[in-house]
Amino acid sequence: MIPSRPALEAAHFVDRLERLVRASEAADDLNPAQWEALRYFVRANRFSRTPAALADYLVSTRGTISRTLTSLEAKGYLRRGPSSRDGRSIECFLTAKATKALSRDPLTALARDIEAACGEDTPALAEGLRSTLLTAIARNGGRAFGACFTCRHFRADVRPDRSAPHHCGLLDEPLSQVESQAICVEQESQAV
Repeated sequence: MIPSRPALEAAHFVDRLERLVRASEAADDLNPAQWEALRYFVRANRFSRTPAALADYLVSTRGTISRTLTSLEAKGYLRRGPSSRDGRSIECFLTAKATKALSRDPLTALARDIEAACGEDTPALAEGLRSTLLTAIARNGGRAFGACFTCRHFRADVRPDRSAPHHCGLLDEPLSQVESQAICVEQESQAV
């Protein structure tokens, strides 16, 4: 099936916007892969801040991710250490320098442009793009990495502890309100 002209034009707009963001990234000492890693880690929950999860998310090789993380660590944006859940695996932590860099992320400027252009239609645009992304991920055999609260294993408001009121049924772990909004490598759609 041939896509409609508006759909093809929208795909070209998405591609062009992505290229403009990448060009803006060059103004900093981070390359596009390093920006993507920082963006991932700032959005990832504690179960998903691993090199392997990042590789899955970026659809990249473990070797490429290792080089990216080594560079981020050398530049002072990232620290790696043993996982608090499993001492055998590595967990990645953003530094204050990374947080400062993310405050001037070119993707945030694009988000402001989208909000200015779409106004109250922004949620509908986001939902359409999310659906498109999930279709592309499924077609390519990838993983969704959705937010915890959209997962079939998420249990809302089941714990008396106000600092971690939610629960992950898959990992049998408490979840804070902030963690419930984070993306997770283990996420499975509620529709499954």
